[in-house]
Amino acid sequence: MRYPLPKLDNIAAPGRSQFFGAMENWGAVFTFEYGLLLDPAISTQADKENIYTTLSHEMAHQWFGDLVTMRWWDDLWLNEGFASWMESRTTERLHPEWNTALSSVAGRESAMSQDALRTTHPVVQRIATVEQASQAFDGITYQKGEAVIRMLEAYVGADTWRTAVRSYMRKHAYGNTVSDDLWREVDAAARKPVSAIAHDFTLQPGVPMITVGDAVCRKGRTRVTLTQTEFSKDQADKKPLAWKVPVIASTVGSHKQARVLVKDGKATLNVPGCGALLVNAGQSGYYRTLYAPAGTRALARSFARLAPIDQLGLLADSQSLGMAGLQDPAAFLELAKAAPLSADPQVLGRVAGALGGLYEQYAGDSAESKARQQAFGRYAIARLAPMMAQTGWEARTGEASSVATLRGQLIAILGDMGEAGVIAEARRRYAASEQDPSAMPAPLRRTILGVVAQHADAAAWEQLHARARQEKTPLIKNQLYDLLASSDDTALAQRALALALTEEPGVTNSPAMISRVARTHPELAFDFALAHLEQVNARIDASSRSRYFPRLAAGSAQPQMIAKLRAYAQANLPEGARGDADSSVAGIEYRIKVRAERLPAIDAWLAKQAG
Repeated sequence: MRYPLPKLDNIAAPGRSQFFGAMENWGAVFTFEYGLLLDPAISTQADKENIYTTLSHEMAHQWFGDLVTMRWWDDLWLNEGFASWMESRTTERLHPEWNTALSSVAGRESAMSQDALRTTHPVVQRIATVEQASQAFDGITYQKGEAVIRMLEAYVGADTWRTAVRSYMRKHAYGNTVSDDLWREVDAAARKPVSAIAHDFTLQPGVPMITVGDAVCRKGRTRVTLTQTEFSKDQADKKPLAWKVPVIASTVGSHKQARVLVKDGKATLNVPGCGALLVNAGQSGYYRTLYAPAGTRALARSFARLAPIDQLGLLADSQSLGMAGLQDPAAFLELAKAAPLSADPQVLGRVAGALGGLYEQYAGDSAESKARQQAFGRYAIARLAPMMAQTGWEARTGEASSVATLRGQLIAILGDMGEAGVIAEARRRYAASEQDPSAMPAPLRRTILGVVAQHADAAAWEQLHARARQEKTPLIKNQLYDLLASSDDTALAQRALALALTEEPGVTNSPAMISRVARTHPELAFDFALAHLEQVNARIDASSRSRYFPRLAAGSAQPQMIAKLRAYAQANLPEGARGDADSSVAGIEYRIKVRAERLPAIDAWLAKQAG
């Protein structure tokens, strides 16, 4: 269906929001500058890809959201899930060298992280207030919506799915729809009741879990029983919901796949070939996969032979299941060890990011916490050092764009862990850039400045502050004020908070600076925002306050924060506007549980490695 207007304007403006980067106005997309303008002097490969996907998303909305609009906020996912899916499809088609298909796993993981907590909600949800509509713009609406579309597309086939969507667009152009308008077209095109599967995944919350029994191979085929339960991070005794789950599986090394619809809780799968069995091959399914121990070991041995997208899926399942207590938390570290240096850069980036996340889980003020974090840090740095040595600080002619992204990730993560060599090199390049601008090449400029700012002393912080005051380009100015709010040092973080409420940074930078402090110092930022409630509220859109304040606290692992959040919600938010506050509380409770119940297994595994 052709774009129906004579032209499409893309409009960039300074400033930023805490909650969106662009808006899909009919025929005139509004975008904050950082989401549209690419400056070769400061922009990274990640910036280029983010700008491209933002443009793709907003242009997709000209159809999904503008030409055909959801009838009410209950079906917001018809706009946002579809635009997210279309942005990925467009980018895969027009920039195959970026290999952005792998990012679908990260999007699905983001949704599952929220969806596996007791505070989740269905994709299609009842919206009654302005605050509830604001809170609906979340990972369930966007990422789970996209993941469900990808799963159903894989189930019926790309051509059938395209036929259904075209019919849906034709019938409802310049009109309003509910989800069942779409499902009717999919059922008709597929000639089977796809809507029954769709209803399970969109009208009820949560994440299905497929448990894989012990595989038996006879006469060149692998037979296995699949059982469906539910993956929950914080409700161990929850009665599982029921889903009809499309499953695709293969044996490692075989190009043949087997498909089955798991319904009524069980299914038997017959897969061509013998060898390690991979369930959710291609990672189109929205579910967790829990293997029997023998199956886990077989996949670990075969890890290097898996497609990159399946390596990512296996790593994600292993870490999430381990942190939830459904398998040994250290199993993920064994799997990560199996990732060779020759793996896809995005797989290496996933390993690095997961190690960085575990390092943060150990954070604490006590001597014991610091000692345990240092022990894990030594292991993680040793694991990442060969990746950093292979990637290097200097870009190589003809290298893949994903290598450039990995380089920035490794420098930032090693900087977070306090790796002395990376910090020293970042400081050296920063100092040298005064005389030699090439010391901080554009793709690494922000990363290097980030390491310097994170580990800055008062003098270095003041130098960055002077740069920020003098900078005339809004894009760079915004970045510099973010850097001032990124210090590990508590005293400098307090100075950044005080600066945020002055007129100097600009009104849209103020809430961003407080949010940036909250990444490292959530308790400090939340207490500051509450102590200056009237001033902060003046800088936040009224309908978004119910999201902003709870998200400042979301990274905490302190029991006291739970009481503070609940008190804030009770005093400031109507009962129907407390979704984000409840989600932040659930996340904090889970983080506390992980630290108490899962990290000891990681400690024991580390001790064995040292022994």
